[in-house]
Amino acid sequence: MGKKNLARRVAVPAAAVAMVLGLAACEGGETESKGDGKAADSAPKVLSRAEAGKALNAAYKSTSEAKSAKVEMTMTMPEGTPGGGDMKMSGVMGWDPTVLDMTMSGSALQKSDPTAPESSRVIMDGSVMYVDMGAEAAKEMDGRRWMKMDLGELAEQMDKSGEAGGGEMAKAMTGGLENMNQDPAQQIAVLMESPNLKHVGPAKVGGEETQHYKGTLSLKEMLDANSSFDALPEKDRKELVEAMEKSGLEGYQTQVWVNGDDLPVKMDVTMETPEGDVRIVQTFSDYGAAAKVDTPAEKDTLDLMDMLQELAEMGEGA
Repeated sequence: MGKKNLARRVAVPAAAVAMVLGLAACEGGETESKGDGKAADSAPKVLSRAEAGKALNAAYKSTSEAKSAKVEMTMTMPEGTPGGGDMKMSGVMGWDPTVLDMTMSGSALQKSDPTAPESSRVIMDGSVMYVDMGAEAAKEMDGRRWMKMDLGELAEQMDKSGEAGGGEMAKAMTGGLENMNQDPAQQIAVLMESPNLKHVGPAKVGGEETQHYKGTLSLKEMLDANSSFDALPEKDRKELVEAMEKSGLEGYQTQVWVNGDDLPVKMDVTMETPEGDVRIVQTFSDYGAAAKVDTPAEKDTLDLMDMLQELAEMGEGA
């Protein structure tokens, strides 16, 4: 297989996790609804925009306090794009602090390498991610089957060199890291900023009674609403905006279904790009579930940065 192929294979689950946690580094926003708004619909029991904002603000607070949940999600990316295909993920995710323990499967895993395992476990503790590469890959890793990646270190190295030893692969893996602590609460905060926020009405999800809300944001609206960009130095903000515009990202459509405990049961986020829609659907349960993760022993891990450095020295870097 070779270490170069190993490095490329690990980029797929890493980029998927970065996208799920960061949602393309565009999320964020304020925690209070703006404006009085107008009634979204004249049908009975459908809230006005102001009332919808108030309801979502309660959901934001409840979700922030929960700090963790069990998650089932699917992510679909257009064919022909890096990591294109389907990805299914299930496990537990915490957002205060950031931890994750999930099993991934789907066509996107095999796209990078036909010999890749049908499923892969991914563990994350803070900014450090561990990917189970499988038994076959372990043969190329001196018997160690876990690839370790300090995503913060990767991002720092990219800031210094623009390459991090891995070129486009490193850029894919660090996509979304600017706001990688994003969580369901912050996704709700983004939805609250939508100028066309709408309460769709009651709906059942998995047999549970919920209230359905939706809204969209263009790229410009997202940037204007995202107060986190204001803290960036002008040069960094300009580069980030240019990168987002270059990617062709056109906007987001966000939908959320909230139960009687003011907690989201389901979220559906669609990102519009020239290649097609990137869609992430998440269902949540067992809020407050233990999200402490046990990371692999050092003897069972290979550090990606060390491998990229070795490849660079050998002239095999991507």
